[in-house]
Amino acid sequence: MTEYKTLSLADIEELSFNALVAAGTSEENARPLAVATAATEADGIASHGLAYIPIYCEHVQCGKVDGQAKPSLETPRPGVVRIDAATGFAHAAIDLGFETLIPAARTQGIAALTINNSYNCGVLGYHTYRLAQAGLVGLGFTNAPASIAPSGGSRPVVGTNPFSIAAPGTDGQPALLIDQSASTIAKSEVMKHAREGKAIPIGWALDPDGNPTTDPSVGLKGSMAPSGGYKGVGVALLTEVMAAALTGATLGMHASPFSGTAGGPPKTGQFFIAIDPATTSNGLFSTAISDLVDAIRFQDGAHLPGDGRRANRLSARKDGVSVNTATLAKIEAVLKPGSGS
Repeated sequence: MTEYKTLSLADIEELSFNALVAAGTSEENARPLAVATAATEADGIASHGLAYIPIYCEHVQCGKVDGQAKPSLETPRPGVVRIDAATGFAHAAIDLGFETLIPAARTQGIAALTINNSYNCGVLGYHTYRLAQAGLVGLGFTNAPASIAPSGGSRPVVGTNPFSIAAPGTDGQPALLIDQSASTIAKSEVMKHAREGKAIPIGWALDPDGNPTTDPSVGLKGSMAPSGGYKGVGVALLTEVMAAALTGATLGMHASPFSGTAGGPPKTGQFFIAIDPATTSNGLFSTAISDLVDAIRFQDGAHLPGDGRRANRLSARKDGVSVNTATLAKIEAVLKPGSGS
């Protein structure tokens, strides 16, 4: 029987930070990732939260990610910010980029941030959410190691490749937050089912021959099922162009896996676009987005993307988050002297 323990968001952040530092991550790189981990747990996305900390620590220790990396920034054009993550964590690189991206977008109306030589950026919507909090429409793309086969094929060429858009509201929070991968379900969910020995629903993954499977271990050896069939493949290709080709990052089919210790740094990429909506809409954006959101939110039974996270976040701040004790045990092992850190 799975057991859980309730932790506050502050506890989750500090536990994540201490484990990352114990594994060999600099404090400058550990803090942004720890903050994002707590926010991810608050949003109710446990598959991308604390469960990933032992993996991150393992990857620092084996050299798949450089915990001491120092990302570098350049601005080749007024509206373009370029970051080399130096095979370090994406979160520190994104933080550095946002420091220049946000004021550039406010000044010019639109600006882009490209990041290469990067690593798993966690929940993409966490980053676009922050752009919306700054009053900007934020679009984000991130590519991943190949796990989706092209239509009619069986060999993975592109990753689950999420994209996200966050639109600012009038209360300092996003009015709308879309964050979805090109696959039917995030690969981390299939991995979670494999660890727990649970079957997956038909439609989540395919075996190596391209046939549907309910065995997560078989699915991980095959490919992820694209959302909407060929349309999901199209979304994955779009994201691959934005996050890999346009940033100079490694294509998903050449990147090492985000799981396991083999292959060295994946060197994947992220691409963000920040837009000042007041500039592009001549001041009409707020009214339009409010009308759009209200048409969904106040329709019986309808779901507005982002509302679930908003509700989870309010609950987490008040009552804390239930965390799997098995995950906590793995993190405690990293913190123990002689654990290999």
